[in-house]
Amino acid sequence: MFVQPSVEMITGGDFRRMINGAYRTFLREYEAINCLNVFPVPDGDTGTNMMLTLGAVTRVLAQAPESDIGALSKRAADGAIMGARGNSGVILSQIFRGIARGLQGKNEATSSELGKAFQYGILYAYRAVARPVEGTILTVAKGIAKGARRTVRENLPFPEILSAAIEAGKEELARTPELLPILKSAGVVDAGGQGLIAFLSGCLDGINGIDSAPEANFSQTLKTTSQEKVEISHPYCTEFIVDPCSQTTQAAKTVLEPLGESLVLAGGDGLLKVHIHTARPGTVLESAITWGTLHDIKIDNMADQHEHRLVHSNDGILAKTAVISVAAGDGQAEIMHRLGAVGIVSGGDTMNPAVEDFLAAVHAGKAEHYIILPNNKNVVLAASQTQKLIGDSVTVLPSVNMPQAIAALTAFDPDKSYDANIAAMTQRMNSVKAASLTIAVRDSQADGRSVSAGRFIGLLEGKIVTDAEDIDTALSALISEVITPQTEVVSLYYGSGVSSGEAERLQALLAQRFSNVQIELYNGGQPYYHLIISAE
Repeated sequence: MFVQPSVEMITGGDFRRMINGAYRTFLREYEAINCLNVFPVPDGDTGTNMMLTLGAVTRVLAQAPESDIGALSKRAADGAIMGARGNSGVILSQIFRGIARGLQGKNEATSSELGKAFQYGILYAYRAVARPVEGTILTVAKGIAKGARRTVRENLPFPEILSAAIEAGKEELARTPELLPILKSAGVVDAGGQGLIAFLSGCLDGINGIDSAPEANFSQTLKTTSQEKVEISHPYCTEFIVDPCSQTTQAAKTVLEPLGESLVLAGGDGLLKVHIHTARPGTVLESAITWGTLHDIKIDNMADQHEHRLVHSNDGILAKTAVISVAAGDGQAEIMHRLGAVGIVSGGDTMNPAVEDFLAAVHAGKAEHYIILPNNKNVVLAASQTQKLIGDSVTVLPSVNMPQAIAALTAFDPDKSYDANIAAMTQRMNSVKAASLTIAVRDSQADGRSVSAGRFIGLLEGKIVTDAEDIDTALSALISEVITPQTEVVSLYYGSGVSSGEAERLQALLAQRFSNVQIELYNGGQPYYHLIISAE
């Protein structure tokens, strides 16, 4: 366990630990927070949005070269605004923006300085909402700011400041049902307010060195607090970034406020993040495009999201079992989707997806059980962590390459039981042989052979089995290693660096040299590998 230093100065390392602690807390608690969500609409994604926003921040901090707390807080703020999801995520991004303002230029910070920076964050969050509503996250935020005021003035140790803030926030959170009738009728507290308490509690764990693993606290399942259909006058949750943006935040508020509700504007370094619920997303975008270039446009129909929650709560799940598969290229993704994968997570070599990518894919689905195909040995761990978090409704089949995934998907039958699919997919996955062809990027000694940079190399089950100066020779030698007398079909998936004409030429070459085997060709679109090959 991390030992608290005797000198009460908060370093950049302490700041990293706090944010990592907050993220781990959300990995445990996000679904429980989702279940509280009834305001402004019952779309059930407050916890998910805050978790994904924090995930963006932790990735930025993990890659940041700086060590001083001021620079790291600025990195965190930039990461939060670019990765913000939903109303709650944008509000959270403004908390980071306020913290960064309070810590600007500091190498380290006293407890009082960091406490004041967090109070700046609360102020920025409150200002970001065009029409603040009492009984929401903003009520809890105000309570937190007031509760921490005395401890900040007295420069108490920062864990004590956080503890005082959390206790005050919990008191305000308990009041939210009295301030919002919709919460009282549902018998819940405000989801965003609960999320803010979770954020501070995670920061407290982080600063105290409590490094608990994100074990699942998922006893609650996705459900709605009311079984009645709701009428949503502004059904489209519209989000985007304007960067660069020529409009001030106040001017943008004047234009957008008449177009909807739940308007949240987050500005920073020449850009503007917009979140609004509207009946006219096109009008919103047409107004915003005159201010600058639009990025990361996202429009969700919240009525559909609510219907999805009703389906879950009434046990009318659309599918018993669904497959989520990792794809390293558009071609792979299209093939997997055609074969029945309902969720595609982008990833592969050098671009391993994070745990929250899998959590988001599961959360977006409509099935009772999920089978995850990671398709890369470096992705299996993140996929397995997802299974650990969510529990028995998720199974990871530890596929380590694309051919195994394709084989498993061909055995998938949505009409069969969960257990029957796992058995059939596992058997089929283990029956395929996988190979790949690429170019050596450096001189190396591997698998008992010396390989020079620039030569084509063929890998079978991850080991180099052939190399040659030209692709024809290397590919023919590799196929000779792959096929057996029992092989009937060899499938070639060509990568993004190979033209369709060149791929067809290679297919014809192999069809001539290996006439007793059927050679099939598909566009995989993967980077790095000229060809991925399966043999069955």
